[in-house]
Amino acid sequence: MSKRRRLRGRMLLSLLSCTLLGASLPGAAWAKERMLWLLRDLPPLTVFEGSSKGQGVVDQLLPMLIEQMPEYDHSIIRVNRARGNQMLQEQRLACDPTLLWTPERARYVHFSQPSLGVLSSGLLIRQQDQALLTPYVRNQEVDLRALLAGTPLKLGVVAERSYSPPVDALLKTLPDQTLSRHYGNDAVSNLLEMQKRQRLQLLLGYWPEARYLIQQQGWQTSDYRFYPIQGVARYQFIHVGCADTPLGREAISHIDQLLKSLRRETLPNLYAQWLDPELRERYLQESRQFFPDSH
Repeated sequence: MSKRRRLRGRMLLSLLSCTLLGASLPGAAWAKERMLWLLRDLPPLTVFEGSSKGQGVVDQLLPMLIEQMPEYDHSIIRVNRARGNQMLQEQRLACDPTLLWTPERARYVHFSQPSLGVLSSGLLIRQQDQALLTPYVRNQEVDLRALLAGTPLKLGVVAERSYSPPVDALLKTLPDQTLSRHYGNDAVSNLLEMQKRQRLQLLLGYWPEARYLIQQQGWQTSDYRFYPIQGVARYQFIHVGCADTPLGREAISHIDQLLKSLRRETLPNLYAQWLDPELRERYLQESRQFFPDSH
């Protein structure tokens, strides 16, 4: 064998040895797929600020999911609603654990089974302005369509947020000047501030969230009234939603298995802690009927 061939053989053997050694090292394992969790400040699901920071329902759910999904490299990213929607339409493994199902989102999001029933959205108004609603309230529910058609009142909403399919459909029929859309990470807090300063009278939202944010400002919750909206079910359901790609669908398949053991009691109990005491027991009783087939 020529000297050149022997040298080439030793080089190939050395290269093979390095390759095998590298493959055996922990850091040389195949890179995990990166999963982006998209969160926004959304009490009582996620709480970024205030006295209950990190104690939201999803704040406590997410570590449970992450622990049981070691095959992914998990990253948590704070985004507003508009940016979150945008990222879910990109070809990356992005998931939002706080989504309502809507026909628009279903075009680009693959949804898990429902994970939690929550009280539906409604209309928040200050007590001093309550008389404005009197002609439009029946059985403690407000006829939002008639109210907005019959008055010049402005309605504050978070841009690109869903308030349930029937409410979303109504909002699409309204002229732009009727709505005060707010973007940004602190949209609800900013809308509450605008309402307090009488720059708008009506705010569309969720009472447990508004109640927490009002208390964090040091304001009195008794200064506010919350009205459910006529024609909207008492409860709506959130889901985990991932970008509708092969990787996203695979992730949701795993998440569905994990939710079976969490959505029956664990998550409703976490949510109930955020409700007014008089609502808590009724919610816990009714939540037992949300997922009767869960085990």
